Amino acid sequence: MVPAGKREAVLAALDEEGIDYALTDETSNREYAALVSFPLPKEAVEPVLQDLREAGLERDAYTVVVDAETVVSRRFERLEEEYGDGENGDRIAREELVARAADLAPRLRTYVGMTVLSAIVATAGLLLDSPAVVVGSMVIAPLIGPAMATSVGTVVDDDELFERGVRLQVLGGVLAVAAAAVFAFALRVTGLLPLSPDEVFAISEVRERLAPDVLSVVIAIAAGGAGALSLSSGVSSAIVGVMIAAALVPPTAVVGIGLAFGRPVSVAGATVLVLVNFLSINAAALAVLWRAGYRPVSIFDLDEARTATRRRVAVLVVGLVVLSAFLGAVTVASQQSAAFEDEVRTIVADVAAEEDLHRVSTTISYDGFPVRRPEQVTVVLGYEPGVDPPRVGERLAARINAVEAGPFGVADPPVEVEVRYVVVERIEGG
Repeated sequence: MVPAGKREAVLAALDEEGIDYALTDETSNREYAALVSFPLPKEAVEPVLQDLREAGLERDAYTVVVDAETVVSRRFERLEEEYGDGENGDRIAREELVARAADLAPRLRTYVGMTVLSAIVATAGLLLDSPAVVVGSMVIAPLIGPAMATSVGTVVDDDELFERGVRLQVLGGVLAVAAAAVFAFALRVTGLLPLSPDEVFAISEVRERLAPDVLSVVIAIAAGGAGALSLSSGVSSAIVGVMIAAALVPPTAVVGIGLAFGRPVSVAGATVLVLVNFLSINAAALAVLWRAGYRPVSIFDLDEARTATRRRVAVLVVGLVVLSAFLGAVTVASQQSAAFEDEVRTIVADVAAEEDLHRVSTTISYDGFPVRRPEQVTVVLGYEPGVDPPRVGERLAARINAVEAGPFGVADPPVEVEVRYVVVERIEGG
């Protein structure tokens, strides 16, 4: 919409750029003189809008940017060549970026409802040990919008958008944990889930999120970077939103499960994973958008935006360093636990072979977090019917307790070793 008195200047700016346009006189007797429509490559939207503002197109005037499926024009092809190699690359205009980020952050009622439902579905999927259901919870989670709104609000110095994104992220995290906790607690008290806390935490979908490692940071950073790239290039963010939800929804549901079963310490790792993923997604998105060249319109706001960006990046980096150190400790502890388990299984196999016994199973339980100290080893050995099994408990305990069980060397206090014997009858197939 061209304001009165700015018609000639606006059209001159378009003519100077060699842009085709269609002009319609405005007869509504309002403050606008005409309606001008013109096709542009997406790379040209931001610089052309800047030229039009300099020509007198006011910020309060209506400017509507819509996607065109196809434009058939040699002059348009020239514009594509001219702007395709420009400094904007293939990114969308700043105004489009802000609008898309605002649209991705839904209304409060919708956001609350979708977050609660995704947390409930994720909790059900984890307790059912169903990866398909967990993935379904990621599809409906509306978590990409707040993260992108926070980052976009920072780089363009839009405090309202930034604050909205932060509020929605905090609200989403709290809602997801609360919804998962309430749902899991209801299943527990009604008897619909007849499992003990130990049995719940032994479910593979739950167990793998109890002790996350540093690779989780890589996943979250990639998700945040992909979200920012899809947003800034105008590509659909739906699939990337699932990736971001994959980094956030399951661990928040595990935290809720831990609270429902009265084991908050057991889900400390999942809690740290949630915080790390939130920080990583925001930091990666912020870095990608700033690197893409998004800045405030006013040159006077540039220094303020740069200062705010650096300050917020510093806060995110400090938080990530602290929490990543925790994840690093978990990673080292997991590696040491795996090495200890291999040693124990080798010892059990050797002793069983020496006494002509059959090794049925070996189970190791741990105490402590994040440094895991082996607490008990339970060995099930099989023997032939009609004979008395040899007693190998003391021999196993001595050899197992001689193994270095972590960063502190030999386990202290000693690991408790329990040996169970079962009759194994072999029947040859006829």
